[in-house]
Amino acid sequence: MKLFDMTGAPNPRRVRVFLAEKGIDIEKVQVDIMEGENLQSDYLSINPRGVLPTLQLDDGTIIDETTAICRYFEETTPSPALYGQDAKSKALIESWLRQIESDCFTPTADVLRNSNSVFENRSIPGTNNTPQIPALSDRGTDRVLAFYSRLNKHLANSQFLVGNAFSMADITAMCTIDFAEYVGIAVPADLSNLSKWREKVNSRPSAQA
Repeated sequence: MKLFDMTGAPNPRRVRVFLAEKGIDIEKVQVDIMEGENLQSDYLSINPRGVLPTLQLDDGTIIDETTAICRYFEETTPSPALYGQDAKSKALIESWLRQIESDCFTPTADVLRNSNSVFENRSIPGTNNTPQIPALSDRGTDRVLAFYSRLNKHLANSQFLVGNAFSMADITAMCTIDFAEYVGIAVPADLSNLSKWREKVNSRPSAQA
């Protein structure tokens, strides 16, 4: 099987970290989003949506969307469990995944795609001729900072996002906040719980995947 990947992009990184935690090594094919390689015919013949990451199974099946890819490997390699071990932890991890993606990842992507000249005419992933809306960048920054504050309060009483077990929620938050920092939305210095958690998760070997 193959993982169509881009080093430096946050969603492919989520999959790489997940695979590293599982001890899974598969072939990776680099596709440069910044250069628009994901919109070229060669890649579109594999994934017509033009998005990354994409997993191609040995039988030719194509799976895109980060969570779907990670769910596949959670089923094929269940240990260590990264989506929870019981009904409560599974529900809480799913809740945090939705919150991170809607309240932090999407706003961060809005900032990047509506402020960086590279995306001047493709402000929506996988598209051409989609103009930027600068106001979405300003709103995105405000939403991310609000999420930081909420997460900092939560981490005052929790080692990881869901109890004492590192999970896909932590992977997603780590990669998303690192992405936001790259875009220019730094974690405020007074959010000490969040800063301590970031130091802990980024020190894991998988974080370098």
